[in-house]
Amino acid sequence: MAENSYRTDGTIDSFENRHPNRDYEIEFTAPEFTSVCPMTGQPDFGTLTVTYIPDRRCVELRSFKYYLQTFRDRGIFYEDVVNQVLEDLVAAVQPRWAVITGDFNTRGGISARVTATYPED
Repeated sequence: MAENSYRTDGTIDSFENRHPNRDYEIEFTAPEFTSVCPMTGQPDFGTLTVTYIPDRRCVELRSFKYYLQTFRDRGIFYEDVVNQVLEDLVAAVQPRWAVITGDFNTRGGISARVTATYPED
């Protein structure tokens, strides 16, 4: 994929890391994440935070935004959201290290935070 063309199909695109010899963290936050509860069909809302140390590739943010939008109408549990995003991020850029945290809004009096890490300890 050319660096200046963008897809909207939910694929996470990447670009070359121009500093592959240095460990540095990239963090981005998606405060308007939405999906659907697979049990009730009701919308779920939350904030996803992605933190990773790139190796040879970095996540292209516009494609990541479109990728997250594919969850809007998808029935999926919080735990699956966080783990799926981590798996897809790892497949896209093979980071040295990554953490995905989902802070999901209170529903039924309970809020949830789910965190998944790569590589697993």
